Amino acid sequence: MTELILQAVYSGLLQGGSYALIALGLALVFGAMKVINLAHGELVLLSAYIAYTVESKLGWNPAAAIPLSVLIVSATSALVYFIVGRIKTNREINSLTLTYGIGVILTNLILMTWKADVRATNSSWMQEAIVLGPFYSMRSELLFFGVAVALIVGLWWWLSRSWYGRAVRAVSSNRDAAKLMGINPGRTELVSFIVAGILAAFAGVALFSYGVITPAYGGVLTVKAFIITVLAGMGSIPGVLIGAILLGVAESLTVTLASSALQELAGMGLFLLVLFVMPNGLFGASRRRG
Repeated sequence: MTELILQAVYSGLLQGGSYALIALGLALVFGAMKVINLAHGELVLLSAYIAYTVESKLGWNPAAAIPLSVLIVSATSALVYFIVGRIKTNREINSLTLTYGIGVILTNLILMTWKADVRATNSSWMQEAIVLGPFYSMRSELLFFGVAVALIVGLWWWLSRSWYGRAVRAVSSNRDAAKLMGINPGRTELVSFIVAGILAAFAGVALFSYGVITPAYGGVLTVKAFIITVLAGMGSIPGVLIGAILLGVAESLTVTLASSALQELAGMGLFLLVLFVMPNGLFGASRRRG
């Protein structure tokens, strides 16, 4: 039983890395615009289907789809920004309705293009078992866990050290004061959406490389990303990895010790517990970076 639990924790740790990739873009957009992009899960899913197309039509490794996914998904994310950016009043509430509608449109476009069949990778290289001591995993899980950590570190550095990263933080903190400092809020928010699209592209390829995808899965991904963002504390980029790992471990232990039918319930239970005990998230306002 002990070995089974340890393996579940290890699997949840690796799963958390993929969840962090999914949540990064949502956290960045919320930090920049105070907008919860309910179409974010569909952007991730779009990237996953691009990876499926590259593998099934060209016979390439799914990871080879990353450049094409980055191009298409970041462009789609920029289009979402231009639509959301037209909202001038009650941006928070109106953007929820608008991005939800965009998500429904993207889901139906995916359904019409790729049908409703369940898709999964056939890449033996991605599915090959990797043994680290007593622990087992797929190569794709280890690979994209490393990618997730690298992207989180890179995003944190970008927000902390680069001019545009500081501009994003300034707009997030006080939009009017940022204007007085010569920052163009619209351009900064566009950059945030494009970066979120790039992150979603990596997340989608990771999702296809280790799991199964269906057109209806986008909404589930958005909910998971929102849960992780709240667990981390709104605006905490390093905390996203911690929140994602907690969610992954909680789900993995639930599947191992109870039932797979309770997997989503475990995530919601963890979400509610953190809201009651630590309303500011695991990384409160005083510890946020970015």
